[in-house]
Amino acid sequence: MNNLLISNRELITTITINRPKQLNALNISTIKELGKAFNNLQNDKNTRVIVLTGAGEKSFVAGADIKEFSNYDNKQGTDLSRSGHLNLFNLIEDFPKPVIAAINGYALGGGLELALSAHIRVASKNSKLGLPEVSLGVIPGYGGTQRLTNLVGKGRAMEYILTAKMIGVEDAKHSGLINEYCELEDLLPTCENIARKIIKNSPRAISKAIKCINASLKNESGFETEIEEFGKCFQTDDFVEGTTAFLEKRKPKYN
Repeated sequence: MNNLLISNRELITTITINRPKQLNALNISTIKELGKAFNNLQNDKNTRVIVLTGAGEKSFVAGADIKEFSNYDNKQGTDLSRSGHLNLFNLIEDFPKPVIAAINGYALGGGLELALSAHIRVASKNSKLGLPEVSLGVIPGYGGTQRLTNLVGKGRAMEYILTAKMIGVEDAKHSGLINEYCELEDLLPTCENIARKIIKNSPRAISKAIKCINASLKNESGFETEIEEFGKCFQTDDFVEGTTAFLEKRKPKYN
């Protein structure tokens, strides 16, 4: 991996986008590496939660690498967006293990869209978020118009996207764009604390919960998905362990 740093500790895998001189801007190569990393971690038994962040103290991901597509035509632009959706952004949103975006500074354009595809977002107080694409004559192309609307509602999404404004962490927290914010030095410890709380619970149940929550946002029958996935829980080892531990008045031990 040329553009990523990957580490694992106590079932938490941290993926760091490592292009600090470019403020960790997303180029095609980095998108491919991220897709490969997530695919590799899908069945990794040592990974129960993923924390995604950027190198340095200025930027999570400052946006897409504009020079790569400034001369694209209609077809090339469509292919760029579709490839990003299929190979990374949808992959993260539907990932069966929780993904926490640790936003350490600028999260703009494709960078905010990357954070939006994660399941939980925590930002440092110095962070600035935004989708400034309309100021460049284009629109968010990696799911931003859809995921932002799902999180903050139509009115806020219209405001944020059409004004191309920078969003501070207090505004982002108030609107539901991020889950919480903290001092920069506390960012990774805060994310790891959330991860440890998640790890205490059934990984199979968590995977099914992610699937059901996403179904409600994709014009699918969320209630029917919930019913089916609820039933499937009863045939898992985690259900046996969880209910047995409850009846025995002990903490469950999930593999």
